[in-house]
Amino acid sequence: MTELESFKKLTKKKNKFLWTVAVIFFVVYMMLPILTSYTNLLHQKAIGEITWVWLYSAGLFIMVWGLAHFYVSRANGFDRDAQEVIDEYERGASK
Repeated sequence: MTELESFKKLTKKKNKFLWTVAVIFFVVYMMLPILTSYTNLLHQKAIGEITWVWLYSAGLFIMVWGLAHFYVSRANGFDRDAQEVIDEYERGASK
């Protein structure tokens, strides 16, 4: 199966997506301790007594839910593509 061009395209597409999402998550997530420890940027008041740290932290929850939703929708597409690759392989194997 690994010699199928469609399989190689699918794995390349899926890996590119997974690495992109992982890097985005990691960078945004790690910016919180970096920005709070080494700068005063997030310690400024944003709304009343609420500082930007609280808003950034709330944004992380929203980002995680958003990325999870986005991943599930893309994973469903990958599942359909994988089924097509399996069907192609089975058609070729039966000949």
